[in-house]
Amino acid sequence: MVTWLATNLGTIIISIIMIALVTVIIRTMIRDKKMGKSACGGSCASCKMCAACRRAAKK
Repeated sequence: MVTWLATNLGTIIISIIMIALVTVIIRTMIRDKKMGKSACGGSCASCKMCAACRRAAKK
């Protein structure tokens, strides 16, 4: 078991870092969604989904 951990230590560390980053990104997206922030950047004039965003915001 210790040999396997020593052999794969780099992969384990990188995996933990990647999982932490993805978790932070998802939490930030959920928090922004709850606060009503847009994920698209805000230029509704050129957006094909503009009507869908406005309907969701009104609910």
